[in-house]
Amino acid sequence: MDYFRVNLKIERWLFLVAIIKEGSAISLDVYQTQMANAENISLPDLAETGPEVTINGTKIPSTPEGMAVAYSSLVLMALLPIFFGAFRSVKHHQEQKNDENAQLETMTHRDAAMFPIYASCALFGLYVFFQIFSKEHINLLLTGYFFFLGVLALAHILGPVVNSLLPAAFPNRKYHLKFFEGDGEIMEDVIDYQFDRRDLVTLAICGLTGVWYLWKKHWIANNLFGLAFSVNGVELLQLNSVLTGCILLGGLFIYDIFWVFGTNVMVTVAKSFEAPIKLVFPQDLLEKGLDSSNFAMLGLGDIVIPGIFIALLLRFDCSLQKRPGGRVYFYAGFLAYIGGLLTTIFIMHVFKHAQPALLYLVPACTGVPLLVALLKGEIKEMFAYEDNPAPEEKPAVEGEGDATQDATAKEGSSKTAEIKKVK
Repeated sequence: MDYFRVNLKIERWLFLVAIIKEGSAISLDVYQTQMANAENISLPDLAETGPEVTINGTKIPSTPEGMAVAYSSLVLMALLPIFFGAFRSVKHHQEQKNDENAQLETMTHRDAAMFPIYASCALFGLYVFFQIFSKEHINLLLTGYFFFLGVLALAHILGPVVNSLLPAAFPNRKYHLKFFEGDGEIMEDVIDYQFDRRDLVTLAICGLTGVWYLWKKHWIANNLFGLAFSVNGVELLQLNSVLTGCILLGGLFIYDIFWVFGTNVMVTVAKSFEAPIKLVFPQDLLEKGLDSSNFAMLGLGDIVIPGIFIALLLRFDCSLQKRPGGRVYFYAGFLAYIGGLLTTIFIMHVFKHAQPALLYLVPACTGVPLLVALLKGEIKEMFAYEDNPAPEEKPAVEGEGDATQDATAKEGSSKTAEIKKVK
């Protein structure tokens, strides 16, 4: 195969994104974070924002240039996975439709409505675990879990690139690995790998990246995994309909506001959680280079969640490709995301407090495309669109039922006549 194809059920992706969402708890926390193993550097309280880092009790402010570089880089890193992941989702959706054996798994209305509840339970469960058990032991388990997923996600992205670089004389051979759940007739695929030796080379390269992250926890390795998670999430998670997307984003809108402003649960988990579930960029890069210790952060949940809705808009645009207008809904959602993200940064600096980005991203990413559809008179088509519509039942042909009844009656009469003859 050209790249690894991982057959993950939608529930497993929901769990992954739920972990991502709570790990990125404070959404666009462009407060300063420090590397956990940095010496003589203390992590400021999440409620204390401001462009400064504490070293030996002395607060050293970040330069305006450093902050501008960090914020611009975070915004750019947030846009790239959404843009490329959306177009990859179109290709993935078409491949699923063309593959007769593919199991089409999309997020239903019920999945979308229950998602904030699942995420809340997982968030509060982690909060309880961090209160009872050692933070180091929990993070060790989570690091191993995300190391495995990160290597696979990165291999899925880099597979075609590595394959194109390998020579044609490379001794290749194909393999197929399956892992089932259940027994007998109710067996179900959990893992379905089709790969070859070229893919094993890709895995080895991505594995080295994972070892680099485990050994150094370097911010570049963290971002490589984070970007891979984001692209794969936007590509593989499908909402199926705009209504499903509105239910999901609306629920997470309330989720973010409640857990950020209503309790300290999300703050505590975000301070304790160590995994590549956020994008970071140093604000002191100009002064310290790659050894920086003063970081701005953007959680992956605030990329993947709006991103899968924007990808749905692109697929809706593709369904209207025979009409003039191009990719108007995709670009409307994409520009709305940019505006919502910049608004989050602005509000955060005005009020000097970390903000839940979905508070601004959800109204922007849903409101602008819906307004465009309303102005273009395509609001009904938008809500009627489905990625994988249910198969329509064939209507009964008029008179077919009567003919069937007549045939049944005749058959019964002939059997009665035969019985009389025998007697």
